[in-house]
Amino acid sequence: MKRFRRLRANSQIRRLVRETSVSRADLIYPIFVAEGENIKNPVDSMPGIYQYSVDRLDEILIQISQSKIPGLLVFGIPKHKDELASSAYDSNGITQRAIRHIKSKYPDMLVIADVCLCEYTSHGHCGVVKDSKILNDETLPLLSKMAVSLAQSGADIIAPSDMMDGRVAAIRQALDENGFIDIPIMSYSAKFSSAYYSPFRDAAESAPCFGDRKTYQMDYANGREALREIEDDISEGADIVMVKPALAYLDVIKEARRYGYPLAAYNVSGEYSMVKAAAQNGWVDEKRIVMENLTAIKRAGADIIITYHALDAAKWLEEDI
Repeated sequence: MKRFRRLRANSQIRRLVRETSVSRADLIYPIFVAEGENIKNPVDSMPGIYQYSVDRLDEILIQISQSKIPGLLVFGIPKHKDELASSAYDSNGITQRAIRHIKSKYPDMLVIADVCLCEYTSHGHCGVVKDSKILNDETLPLLSKMAVSLAQSGADIIAPSDMMDGRVAAIRQALDENGFIDIPIMSYSAKFSSAYYSPFRDAAESAPCFGDRKTYQMDYANGREALREIEDDISEGADIVMVKPALAYLDVIKEARRYGYPLAAYNVSGEYSMVKAAAQNGWVDEKRIVMENLTAIKRAGADIIITYHALDAAKWLEEDI
């Protein structure tokens, strides 16, 4: 009889033969930076997550630095919003100022800059709107301007999340023409129209004022289309590709490994908030379920995990060494 249990007898043996492990080097922590002063606003739907103004940003930066995770993904929340998202590509915009502050204090901290217009538009959609239609081609120059502005501010990686067709090629061309040939693009390649984003829209103040985002984000029923999206982004010049959300799309992450490109997965706000709510009610062991979830994402094939659990996970990983 084959006895698989021989290799499960104690923790040392289990650790010795473990196939998948999560390390602090795999994790990226998302942060929200709000325009104004002396701001540390809790996000009610995301326990433990806050909006910070630049003057209070060091409170979270020191935690990220001490956690020994590589870096962060930054989202800006401007005071001024308009139809063309002008604050998104303003050299003195909130995200640009936040990046300059981060790099001045922590030059070695990896800063990934999200590129999307939804936080900056008065209507909350990710592109230019005309007659209630989101216009693809008219949006590309604005995304390109935003990407260049963020690179000029010191961003290490540009991460377009808008899901406009052709945006990776447009951004790559704009970066190259402005001397940023060495700045990589981490593309949200397979970003699904998902109910798991609701808490994020509270945090980023980016809910659309009308309709939804189903005309440009992917139908959650489609797996093969996700692979075509990834393949297209690679052909346009993406250096890293991403699947978002993560837990309900582990099959897509697994299939995306076929391309051999660095692969990110975004463990999104709704996934985070469900765990937090259950843990606060005593229904689950938070540490155990978080580490199981992160391991599942890594086991499916992700090289990089963007997660609001990153600081807690880094602490738990340190404790288990």
